[in-house]
Amino acid sequence: MIDRVGLFVTCLADTLFPEVGRATVTVLERLGVEVVFPAEQTCCGQIHLNSGYPDEARSLARRFVEVFEPFDAVVSPSASCVALVRGHYRALLDGDDRGVPARVWELSQFLTGVLDADDAGSRFEGTLTYHPTCHSLRHLRVGDAPLRLLRAVPGLELVELPGAEECCGFGGTFAVKNADVSAAMLEEKLGNVLATGADVVCACDASCLMHMGGGLRRRGAATRPLHLAEILAS
Repeated sequence: MIDRVGLFVTCLADTLFPEVGRATVTVLERLGVEVVFPAEQTCCGQIHLNSGYPDEARSLARRFVEVFEPFDAVVSPSASCVALVRGHYRALLDGDDRGVPARVWELSQFLTGVLDADDAGSRFEGTLTYHPTCHSLRHLRVGDAPLRLLRAVPGLELVELPGAEECCGFGGTFAVKNADVSAAMLEEKLGNVLATGADVVCACDASCLMHMGGGLRRRGAATRPLHLAEILAS
């Protein structure tokens, strides 16, 4: 068992959703894991690589490797960022990744696959529907790890999301460059979310929750977006 991990909090959690980072620490510490936050960490480089700036992304990737190399495991509440590190760093750094990407885990994968802990000691009252984000589903292939964790939470009623595997329309810069298409995809996703009648829509990526949350607020909907870490920390 790994009892000490480095926390990769990501840009979005650091600047907009610090509660997700705090919740991640709460869950890990409750399970007996010591969490270290390297203050030197910065962006993983995803937005740069996706926008056609590989040199800038490479520089950030090198920094990531240097900062997190001392840790046997690195945990992050972002399937999207972890997918970039694990799926692209080796090629981006011409193989000089020092084995770091293989030790980087998305939270639900770390809890169920490394700690073998389906029960995080949580409790949550209410109904919840789960949106499997594109990166968690298709790149990291987290499988049913988030659902296993959610099903173990007393008081939580899990409601199936229609069209769950369809993209919410965010896609990082996709939402900016293809705003009309993104908005149409969001409307379809929100229709499915609201059809469940759930109190909460949950996901493994704050970015997708930000996108859906904005749409829910514009509709005046009562459904709240909450990250998986926030549910598990409750």
